[in-house]
This record gives sequence, C-alpha cells and structure tokens, in this order.
Amino acid sequence: MRHVIFPSWLNLPTRDSRKKLWKRVRRIIFRNRRPLMTAIATAGCVLGVRYLGLLQPFELATFDVFIQQRPGESPDPRIVIVTIDDPDIEEMGSWPLSDADMAAMLKEIRSYNPRLIGLDIYRDISVGMGRAELRDVFETTPNLIGIEKIADDSSLGVHPPPLLEAQGQVGFNNVILDIDGHVRRSILFWQVEEETHRSFALQLVLAYLEAEGRGMAISPTDPNSILLGDTPLPSLQPNSGSYVGVDAGGYQILHLPRQNSQPFEMVSLTKLMRGDVDADLFRDRIVLIGSTAASLKDFFMTAHTDSLAGSARPISGVELQGHFISQLLSVALDGRSPVRFLADPLEIVWISSWAMLGVALSWKLRRSKYVIWLLLIVSTGLIGGCFIAFLGNWWVPILPALLTLWGGGLSVMLHTAYLQEELRKSKDFLQSVINTIPDPVFVKDRFQKWIVLNEAFAHFVGYAPISLLNQNDFNIFPIEQAEQLLEQDQYTLETGESSEAEVALTNLNGHTYQVAVKRSLHKDAAGNRFLVGIIHDITRQKQVEVELRRQTEELARTNAELKRSEDHLRHLAYHDGLTGLPNRDLFMEQLDHFISWAAEHDKLVSVLFLDLDGFKHINDTYGHAIGDLLLKAVARRLSNSLRSSDILGRFGGDEFVVLLPGIHSAEDIEIVARKLVTAVTQPFVLEQHQIHVTTSIGISFYPHHAQKPKELVDYADQAMYRAKEMGKNRYTLAKALLSDSSTASSS
Repeated sequence: MRHVIFPSWLNLPTRDSRKKLWKRVRRIIFRNRRPLMTAIATAGCVLGVRYLGLLQPFELATFDVFIQQRPGESPDPRIVIVTIDDPDIEEMGSWPLSDADMAAMLKEIRSYNPRLIGLDIYRDISVGMGRAELRDVFETTPNLIGIEKIADDSSLGVHPPPLLEAQGQVGFNNVILDIDGHVRRSILFWQVEEETHRSFALQLVLAYLEAEGRGMAISPTDPNSILLGDTPLPSLQPNSGSYVGVDAGGYQILHLPRQNSQPFEMVSLTKLMRGDVDADLFRDRIVLIGSTAASLKDFFMTAHTDSLAGSARPISGVELQGHFISQLLSVALDGRSPVRFLADPLEIVWISSWAMLGVALSWKLRRSKYVIWLLLIVSTGLIGGCFIAFLGNWWVPILPALLTLWGGGLSVMLHTAYLQEELRKSKDFLQSVINTIPDPVFVKDRFQKWIVLNEAFAHFVGYAPISLLNQNDFNIFPIEQAEQLLEQDQYTLETGESSEAEVALTNLNGHTYQVAVKRSLHKDAAGNRFLVGIIHDITRQKQVEVELRRQTEELARTNAELKRSEDHLRHLAYHDGLTGLPNRDLFMEQLDHFISWAAEHDKLVSVLFLDLDGFKHINDTYGHAIGDLLLKAVARRLSNSLRSSDILGRFGGDEFVVLLPGIHSAEDIEIVARKLVTAVTQPFVLEQHQIHVTTSIGISFYPHHAQKPKELVDYADQAMYRAKEMGKNRYTLAKALLSDSSTASSS
C-alpha cells in the first residue's frame, strides 16, 4: 500500500484531537445553550412573522425612505415629455383629442426629427374628424410606438390602434401596484394565451438601443434572465428583497425612479402646437406624449412621491413610463446596476446573525442600561450600513435585522430577571403543599431522581413510598415509557419552562393508564433546581375522545354526501339535461346580472336568439336519437365559437340563446352572429350520417332595445322569426333599433 505523506505545515488533526475538539465544542454549546436557544427562538419568530407577510408594509416603507434619501440625479437628456393638462384640453376644445388634432400633433413632433415617439394615449377607436389623416400618419411614422392595456382582474383592457398593432409598433402600459397602492415594480413581458407581449417602455428602449448597436439577449449564465446591452437584468422573484409571496408573473424588475424634482424636459401641447419649441429639444430623443391633467386622474404613487413630512405628490402615467424607460436605458447604456437581492438562505443567515449579536451583547453585559445604549449604537450602524448597500443597488432586509437584534437582547434581559426571581423560591414550599394534592405528585432533582412524592403517586405506581426515593423512571416503568419521560423531564430542566404532555404509563400490576403529566421547574435560594410533576389520569377522557372522533367522522361523511346531493340537484335545476348548457332560469338570472353590470359601466349587453332551420325534418328523417346528437353537436360548436366570457344557453327544443357581455358596438355583435351562422352551416357527421342544418338568429341588445331581461329576449325572438321569414340561414337585428332594410345576412 502506498502511503501519502502530508507536508508538516498542513497540520491535519488526528482522530484523538478531533474527538477532543468535538467535546470542547459540545461543552461550549452546553454552557451557552440558553443564549443560543434564545437567539434561535427570536430569529425564528421574526422570520415566521416576516414570511407571513406581516412586516412587508413596513419594509416597503423603509425602501421608500431609502429611495427618497438617495443623492439627486440630473434630468435624463434622452427623454422629453409632451404633456396634455387641463389648460391644453380647454385650448383644444375636446377630450379625447380628435383624430385630426392627434395627426397634427404627431406631424408637428415628427418635423423635429425625434429618434422615437411614444404615444401614451389610448386610441382603439376613431374620434371625430381626420380618421384618414391619422391613419396616414400611423403608416408613415415607423418610429412611433402606441399603447394597449392588457385585460386583467381589474379591467377589461383597451385594444391598441389596429394599424400600429399590425406594424408591430405597440406595447402595453399596465402597471403593478403593491399592497399599499404604490408602484415599485415594472413589468417588461406579459404572457397572454401563449403570446408574449412587450411593455410600452421596453418597446421604446429596444428601438433606441437598436440605433446604438445594442439590444436584448438571453443571459448565457441564466436562461431565465435577459441581458440589456451587456448588463444582466434578472427578473423579480416572489420573495425578492422584502416581498413575500408577491405575484411575480411575467417578467418584472424592481423600479428605481430617477431622483430629481424635474427628471425630464416637459413641453405642453399648447406650446407645441403654437410652434414655440426649440428644434434641438426633440431632435434624436424619445418624445413621450401623455396626459398630466388632474381631471383625467391618470396618476400613481411611487416610492419617491411620499415625503417624510407626510405629503404626497403622485406622478402622471406618462411620467411613470418615462421613469421606466430611463431606468432601462441607464442599465443598458450607462452601466447602472439593477437592484440586487440576497438569496433566501443568505437572508436567513443575515437576520439570524443579528439575533445572535443581540443575545451575545445582553448575555455578556447583563446590566440593562449598558445593553440599551449598546443596542442603540449597533442599530445606528446597521441602518447606515444598509443605506450604503442600497446606494450600491443592494436591497438588504433592515427591519427584520433590527427586530432580531432588539428581540434577542431584550429576551435575555427579561430571562435574567426571571431567574433572579425564581431563586427566591424555597424548597419548603414544595414540602408544605405536596401532600394536600389528591393527584399523584412527584419531585425530582437535577439528576432526575425522586426526592419527594405523595401517597397518591406511590399508590398509582404500586410501590411503597420509601422504595421509590432516589430511584428514577427506568427502575419502575418499561424502557420505552421511561425514555419518553426522561426526554420530557430533560426539556423542562433545560428550558425552565412549564410543560404538559400526554403519555401511557404501566404500573407494577401491569395496568396501563393514559395520563397527562404537567411539569414545572422550581429553584431555591441556593440555586438548586427541582422538577415538580403532577399526574392526571385521562384514560376515560381518551376513550370518550375516540368515540367523539368516530362520531364526528361519520357526521362529516354524511354532510359531504348531502352537499354532493345538493350540488347535483342545483345543477339539474339550472342546466339543460341534454346539452348541459344553462337553462332558461339560469340564463335569465345571468342576463339580469349583466344588465346591472352594463348599467354601472356604460357597456352593451347583447342577446342572440338562435333556432335551427329544418330541425323537425331531421327528426322525422333520422329519428329523435340523431336529433339529440345533433343538438349536442350544435351546442359544442357554438360554445367553441364564443369567448370564455360569453354565455350559451338552451331554452328547449332547437332554440339556443347567447349572452354577449361587455360588447363595444353593434358591429362587434354582427361579427359574432356571422361566426355562429358559419359554424352551424358546416356539415355534421353523426353515426355515419352527414347532416346539414342552418340557423336563423335574432339579435337585440341593451340598452337600445329594452331595459329588462324578458323584453330583451322577446325582441331577439321576434327578430329570429323575421330572419326565418327572410329566407333563413341568416341573422337580423331587432326592429326597435333598425328598419327592415338594415338587416344583414350571412351565407
């Protein structure tokens, strides 16, 4: 065998030296077990509270304070904002701006040769005169980026300008609010139905970087992160920084606003349209256009809008987009680092280390006034250090560290006071009261041997009292029970805390009891510790608990069966038995609900009444079984042709109804109707029979035709019969809105 000779300077420890080292470490840990356990408990409590999210509002407020205390920055020379405030709206004479006014504004800006134009104004439909002129501007301005709003839980969304969308010149301007309503995050990508959308700010930044010969790429070290320019831009995670379980969907980053009272050059719309603008102000810059009018209420609170004095100055949506763009450009072109966070394990170590420090300082000094002053000094250093780290774009948890520092220090101070009070207790007190208690009572010394016990305890275990003195559990009880009692006694002796535990004990006669043992620790003036235990027989109680548990489980099963039956009956009552679609009662309830919703939100609600053409002939020719299969197939095809928010129901026979909530215009309703007519016209193959069927559709919508659900359905029903009279396989609108000549058909 070949021997390996290590150099003398390596000094590898031998087996004996390792054993000695381990024994020494164990002794150190044992001697300091109280402060160590205090530190662990303090850190655990603070971490538990933190991961429940209870500290998040205060940590976010601390983040805001740090943002506000950063040194000021110069205005960003790459961005100019054209503002539209209330005087501008009054000057223009209307809001929204007409297509003609918007085209004139964009032409005026374009004449100054900006690098990019960001239109932070919704324009999903035409307004006033000038539609062709605005379309021409959209077609001839490749450096123009428009906006859309993606539908989310709070709104239905706003579509982008169709022409800009077709040209790929659109980005979403959705913002994410924290629990206090502030914007501290920006989202770059949003996945909607397997399609990735880019934000308005990112679209402008990427176009700007393209002219600089830079762009965006996947990070070679982390496939889930991107490189902006040459700088990694990792995405925000649910527990990044002081966030706890935040929704980090899409691709979010922490927003760092530009610290300046006037971060961007601003020009009013009125001044622009009068030509009173320096040509160099717009040349080769990003020009953002958006509302700053107080009447339009497009304002947001951010980390730098609340001051320490309590005043708040929200910023407009277009300014917020400017901050998003400025931050991304600074990362890509100026080498500005994005905000970085400690990994979760490092955060736990960071927070726990301050608990250790607080406990160590308090344990060593023991005198309260010195501990308080020292904790104040250390806290000041902690706050200053975290702020310096923040200036380097590191967000380090400060509030949990302060809580563990003070929690650990104060816990030791309170525990020391408690120990001093306990030392005043006397062993004589135990002697005087133990025999007055009818339950079995025992007293053990620190070696866990019985030194005092009453007659009830001796009777319980089946031994004479004299034979039990100076004995332990292993001399009386089975080894498994004795080990369990030893562990519970040791816990109380080491922690000094009272405890209560349920165990099984077998006495000398072989009878096993279920008992609850309550333990407490007592000390005399000399520091001797005594473990006092009281045993309560709970055998009968446990038997009752088992029976109650069995009855509870049976009751739970019965309730579950009743609930399933109730749900099944409700489904049968409100759904068609053949197709599974909502029946007349459920459809009318939902229609009534959406009419109320539409009245509050100024929306249209449409009802489409469908009847299959020639269905009776199909029943007579192929039989009712084929007819039923056809009805189910038609129901499936209609459902697949509708949005998830639309409602399809069956009134009976071959009559179907469709509810379209949140419709913008009558043209949208006709699009859906044509789609349904086309879908039904396609042949059905049922049990090797190719069956052709068509449908006639009547259309009504709220509020133009009727205000009540039944009237709205009746109008649609009447319109359906008119469609049949006109030749079937078509749709027609109710007469209350249009004349006969205005009906439309679909082949």
